[in-house]
Amino acid sequence: MSRTGRHPRHRGGPGLPGGDAVAHARQLAETFDDVLGGGPSRRSPRPVVSASWARSLAAHVDPDRRTPPVVYAPDELGDVRSAHPLSEVMPLLRGALATAADEAAHLVLVTDAAGCVLWREGSVGLLGRADRVGLFPGTDWSEAAIGTNAMGTTLAVDAPVQIHSAEHLVRTYHAWTCVAAPVHDPDTGRLLGAVDLSGPLQTMHPLLAQLVSTTARLAEAHLRARMAEADQRLLLRHAAHLAGLRGAAGALVTPTGRVLAADPDGGWPVRVDLAGATGHAVLPDGREVRVEPLAEGHLLVSPRPARAVRRTPVLSLRFTGGSPGAVLDGRAVPLTLRAAEVLTALVLHPEGLTADQLGCLLYGDDGNTTTVRVQVRRLRALVGGDVLGTRPYRLTAAVDSDFAQVRRALREGRPAAALRGCAGPLLPRSEVAEVRQLREELAAGLRRAVLGSPDIDLLHAYVAHPLGEEDLAAHDRLLALLPDGDPRSPRVALRAARLRAE
Repeated sequence: MSRTGRHPRHRGGPGLPGGDAVAHARQLAETFDDVLGGGPSRRSPRPVVSASWARSLAAHVDPDRRTPPVVYAPDELGDVRSAHPLSEVMPLLRGALATAADEAAHLVLVTDAAGCVLWREGSVGLLGRADRVGLFPGTDWSEAAIGTNAMGTTLAVDAPVQIHSAEHLVRTYHAWTCVAAPVHDPDTGRLLGAVDLSGPLQTMHPLLAQLVSTTARLAEAHLRARMAEADQRLLLRHAAHLAGLRGAAGALVTPTGRVLAADPDGGWPVRVDLAGATGHAVLPDGREVRVEPLAEGHLLVSPRPARAVRRTPVLSLRFTGGSPGAVLDGRAVPLTLRAAEVLTALVLHPEGLTADQLGCLLYGDDGNTTTVRVQVRRLRALVGGDVLGTRPYRLTAAVDSDFAQVRRALREGRPAAALRGCAGPLLPRSEVAEVRQLREELAAGLRRAVLGSPDIDLLHAYVAHPLGEEDLAAHDRLLALLPDGDPRSPRVALRAARLRAE
């Protein structure tokens, strides 16, 4: 939050900045020296960079002396690669990125979820230069190991990231530009690793960010297709096990516990936790089932049939801090800003809204019921009629939203929980009055709760947060509370001086 109490505008996103790459690098170098050197700064780093610098410095990364640690020796990499799920998509990644990387004098790098580089390909003329700065397979490029960089930061924020020149925390990499995107397991949703393009700063191109993000999505689509093939094989080979249960209830599940088929069909969860299961497992409804291992998965057997019940869908919304994200029963749902605004309004009005009411909330006096109905129809096509009801429009799923959690934590006097649950301003690009009002309410409430707390660690976390990084009063209060000799004092003082000079 700025000193005037307004939210700072987000300076850039995951895309590459346009214009002259070298001139832009000089501007970034000035900002780097000013912010880390303590002098007044005419510009601030982008929020994603500022937050990454804070995490990296908290991990004791030295901007002047750092090289990435080697995690795997060359003779270990073969086994590590073959065991990693992304080995299946390496031919696709090579086909999608290798030509572009060679023409643009870039390297293709693929990491695991911990940030360790497992594969490197691309411009032959760049390999020696990359070797000299530790940019080779087997090295750890997580933020905690080597500070702000596209690979480590994209894994930290779970979103596409571009880091150019002096946006890297370690000076060694100020001559480099890189863009990366995360890749997820379509079965469990967990991070598998990151895809990255890195090269000399002069080779920066605005389309590389889009290319890397698209390639990451293609990799996920390929893994999803492989998963569907494995599901089909399991069903074809073991469907007879369900038919032979003789009245008992049963389900075929994947090795990860995802339920593929059941008899009877109702009453089974989407996923069963089989971690540590040795012959038996307990379902969410309390039933104990027998677990029989199969060649490709498991057969679950319940001595008493499951009662066919209609399962309530679970919709998880993450709307603070950047692009809106939604997960429905473990499946990511792509959302436009307008769809996120509709969902926000419906979360705030669980009793439901008519088309007129929803149109008024979204568009004010210019609200048009025809436009609203089109928006809702598109949203229902994404989430299904069992999630978004009509007459009135309402959410019929079990909804978990970050902004509702933050609001509840603030009302219950739990500022630390509120700060943990808030990734930044609510839908920062939205101009809808209902959203804007809630965005201001959450930011003001969080600021008031943090500044009114004697918890130094909470206040320190707040000034490193997107909502507090430009709050001069918060920095001054933190300086007043920090004890003499606290190692955090110098950086907080430097940041406060920069804010005061603006």
